Amino acid sequence: MKKLHLYDKIINPLVTEKSTNLSEQNKIIFKVPKSANKKNLKNNIEKIFKVNVIKINIINKQNRTKLTRGKKVKVSGFKKAIITLKKGQSIDLTTGI
Repeated sequence: MKKLHLYDKIINPLVTEKSTNLSEQNKIIFKVPKSANKKNLKNNIEKIFKVNVIKINIINKQNRTKLTRGKKVKVSGFKKAIITLKKGQSIDLTTGI
């Protein structure tokens, strides 16, 4: 039951062109819940993936509205974490969690 709590702080990895370029600098981007903080994320990532985390940057994307077919649609915001790993270490996102 303790392992379930480790995975609660990671929703999914964000795989975009920008995040792929950041992987060359030992940085991985994850979508995390609004309640996540740096200390808990660091402990969970180190236990799950068995890597050393040097630094974590958290970005809070706000809610916004956009026009779709002439109607206003609300797009919910989310929180993402940019995790910097120790040099020489990496997380393979293709294998899954």
